[in-house]
Amino acid sequence: MSYNLIIYDTVSDLPENWNNVIGNHNIMLSEEYFNVLQNSSPSNMKCFFMGFFREEEIIGGALFQYLDFSRHRTFHKEKSGLVFSFKNLMIRCFIKDVMILGNNMLTGQNGFYFDSSKISSEEVVVLLNKAVQKMQNDIRKTSLIVYKDYQKCFIEHFKEKEHRTYFRFSVLPNMILNIREGWKTFDDYVNDFSKKYRARAKTAKRKLQDTERYEFNLDSLKKHQQKMNLLYHNVVENASFNTFFLPENHFEKMKESLGEKFKVFGYFSERKLIGFYTLILNNNDVDTYFLGYDKECQKQKQIYLNMLLDMVEFGIKYRFKRIVFGRTALEIKSTIGAEPSEIFGIMKHNNFILNKGIGEIFTSFAPKTEWLQRKPFK
Repeated sequence: MSYNLIIYDTVSDLPENWNNVIGNHNIMLSEEYFNVLQNSSPSNMKCFFMGFFREEEIIGGALFQYLDFSRHRTFHKEKSGLVFSFKNLMIRCFIKDVMILGNNMLTGQNGFYFDSSKISSEEVVVLLNKAVQKMQNDIRKTSLIVYKDYQKCFIEHFKEKEHRTYFRFSVLPNMILNIREGWKTFDDYVNDFSKKYRARAKTAKRKLQDTERYEFNLDSLKKHQQKMNLLYHNVVENASFNTFFLPENHFEKMKESLGEKFKVFGYFSERKLIGFYTLILNNNDVDTYFLGYDKECQKQKQIYLNMLLDMVEFGIKYRFKRIVFGRTALEIKSTIGAEPSEIFGIMKHNNFILNKGIGEIFTSFAPKTEWLQRKPFK
């Protein structure tokens, strides 16, 4: 079977039926979301879109992201009196840029979609390899190639000779809450907790009693955008290494493009914004997106735990099937019922010698997180 692969660097060039075939199945691959990436992606990120055609018929699509670390401001932050940490220096020397098949801004398999009635999983893997090679040849050859966030059942297909030089890795799981049929209200959900966790949730709610929560429309989002950006950086700059930072207008562009599929909720104390969280509504899933909070208020009011509980309440109220919480703060997410789902990726360095030791290099850089999974339900 002959296939044709076409690279697009602007959303306006996508085929007219892109959303019908691809975007409607995953909002993260829709024209609307791609518009956000085109107009408001991190400064060190460049995105490309690829269409897969059998003769004249489009049967699949994919997202590629190029990350340039050489001018990323993480490398210019001074920490502990040192201009560069050893880890950042090593990355800067050996992994200057990365091409990702997938979305580095989200957790989960959001990198491609194919019509399963038109092509098998085995054929998809072959096409993805051709797509990676085409991107490397036609756009730019990078230090590192990464296939990001696949379920175990799919990653098993990457065993043929084309991928034998790749290193398979799994860092942290995706935390997912499956919403039970019996949860008609938030109280139903809390009543399924054991006594300890039910008391914990009620205590957290009480600490937020003097705080007001509002959903932002586009106008209110614009009004609070600068403060939201400060609160976002309060959270992300605690990490030892970040591959990107969102531009200040990112949430505005998300709301403009996705409309009611993108939700923003703000927390106010004495009319001051002290926290916010964002959600992407993706068919039957609620995908949690970025958030931010005031560190001092977080200690007093348990803002983060309340955000997690409010996300669950939203999912139950509007009858979604799952809430995808991502791969951070694993233990606290498990306290509200989210469970780990292991995800995998593969990577290869384009330097043959460095690729021989890519497993050891990655293992030394990868975050080592010890955490205890909590079991809150009776």
